[in-house]
Amino acid sequence: MTDHDDIEPPHASSPTDHVLTELKLFGYRPFDDEPDPRPLPEGKIIAGAVADIFDALVATLSDTRLVPDLNELLWSTVNLFHRAVDRIERQLDDNEQAQQKSQREQNGSEVRSVELERLTAEGITLIERRNCLELFRDQAIERFETHTGSFWRPRSGSLVNHRTLTAAMIDSRDFIAAKRRSETEIMLPPGPKVALTGGLDFNDHHLIWDRLDKVHAKHSDMVLLHGGSPKGAELIASKWAASRKVPQIAFKPDWTKHAKAAPFKRNDAMLELLPIGVMHFPGTGIQDNLADKAKRLGIPVWKFGGA
Repeated sequence: MTDHDDIEPPHASSPTDHVLTELKLFGYRPFDDEPDPRPLPEGKIIAGAVADIFDALVATLSDTRLVPDLNELLWSTVNLFHRAVDRIERQLDDNEQAQQKSQREQNGSEVRSVELERLTAEGITLIERRNCLELFRDQAIERFETHTGSFWRPRSGSLVNHRTLTAAMIDSRDFIAAKRRSETEIMLPPGPKVALTGGLDFNDHHLIWDRLDKVHAKHSDMVLLHGGSPKGAELIASKWAASRKVPQIAFKPDWTKHAKAAPFKRNDAMLELLPIGVMHFPGTGIQDNLADKAKRLGIPVWKFGGA
């Protein structure tokens, strides 16, 4: 055969060889379509590991020429875990889109059903990984603040913790609903929610304040939901809430993501919080859309101003 090596065809790696190579290089790695059986690290082990990381940096750099760099290195250590949480969040968003697509494609077949179950299991695993990385980050923040005496804050984005808010997921629709609730309720004050909608040209501030005062008298712990418009009824309502020290949440349309459908998507998001009622002031079809959707959900709609 050595005399004819030039005509020997090249051989591709077999599937078995590929699996063995992966095992030798990386150890056990679950396939994409099966759950990962490996446990997550325990909280006390995480706390100890993070403490060791910070103690090692501080002990190594103290009393050296690198002391001026110590705070920045400690900040970056926290940011390492913070960015890992952001990465998992992006994967969770992709997983949610994939689940929604799979839901639409369900046709009763076992193949489609198994695919949806796989995506749901993947989403649950991502949430557990995110929560674990948040614990890493929170422990790192504590160590940072202990060593530097200053608060840690990200230089972009927000600092959110989901670990105490996510319950066990049963099926895909529960998963998506719980994910959205966990993202919203972190900053959502307790109390009955009252939604308000009104047009940009409706400026009867006496009527708006009077009706809001009456609702507030019945629900002193209310939370005001509105569309965050830069003028008109919703701006007046926002100023009322600030004056009365009533918690408020502005649902501004995402024009970049939803284009012309943005106000209607915003209406959907507002109603997902299931307000106890919708205060409807004169406006356009956008206000009517919110009122109609609320009625279909069984949410009372209170119309004012002759609308």
